[in-house]
Amino acid sequence: MSSSSLQVVMLLLALFSLSALVAASAGNFGQDFDITWGNDHVKMLDGGRFLTLSLDNTSGSAFQSKNEYLFGRIDMQIKLVSGNSAGTVTTYYLSSQGPNHDEIDFEFLGNLSGDPYIVHTNVFTHGEGNREQQFYLWFDPTKAFHTYSFIWNSQVIMFLVDNIPIRVFNNLKSLGVPFPNSQPMRIYSSLWNADDWATRGGLVKTDWTKAPFIASYRNFEANACVWSSGSSSCVYNSNSLQTNTWQDQALDATGRRRIRWVQKKYMIYNYCTDLKRFPQGLPPECERSKLH
Repeated sequence: MSSSSLQVVMLLLALFSLSALVAASAGNFGQDFDITWGNDHVKMLDGGRFLTLSLDNTSGSAFQSKNEYLFGRIDMQIKLVSGNSAGTVTTYYLSSQGPNHDEIDFEFLGNLSGDPYIVHTNVFTHGEGNREQQFYLWFDPTKAFHTYSFIWNSQVIMFLVDNIPIRVFNNLKSLGVPFPNSQPMRIYSSLWNADDWATRGGLVKTDWTKAPFIASYRNFEANACVWSSGSSSCVYNSNSLQTNTWQDQALDATGRRRIRWVQKKYMIYNYCTDLKRFPQGLPPECERSKLH
């Protein structure tokens, strides 16, 4: 074999190895998740790269990750229930287990046709939540897939939509504010009926003639530290080693501009401005960090 031919073969082998690595690091619902509820209401397509949850008047559906993670960046592309989705809730969140669990939430509250979804966010630490912020979106989340992300490291939790930060929760343990940094979490998602509270405080009920309601998922990525319960430690996955900027990521100047834009135009509730809810004074993180 000539040297030029050998170089071509080596190049092809390198490209093949690279493509195999990328394929291995890409999320696969069949390999990475377990169905936890409504098995017959879950469909996996395209070799596990595409998943749908459905809800009707017999059952909803849900899945959870096989792995637990302690810090990382989690991305999921979701297309939400279209049409009259009032009463339905699509969730996507991280959570540990037990009564003193930590949790980081996206919840998408359906609405009447033509009205916008409400994106509900919350942070739980040691079983305590009550840190709600809610937003409308600047696009129709039912027409196409959009990427919803968590960045979670030892200093900050960031919520992002299409890589635009909408909320930040800072580590202010020095002020006595608990921060989730010791309990590994799984990834969860579900589609269920919550018409007792989800739409206008429960005034609008689910229209079951529109069922089945369907939410679609694709392009899951976990650039994260995978927890090993046997050794009580975590191991960075291969994808995380390549894109580990999340480990010390915080808002830069561009991020601060974007989050101000989102909160000015699309935020509809912020617990940090709800003086009626906290007559004795706002939580300390609101005053110190001016939480986004």
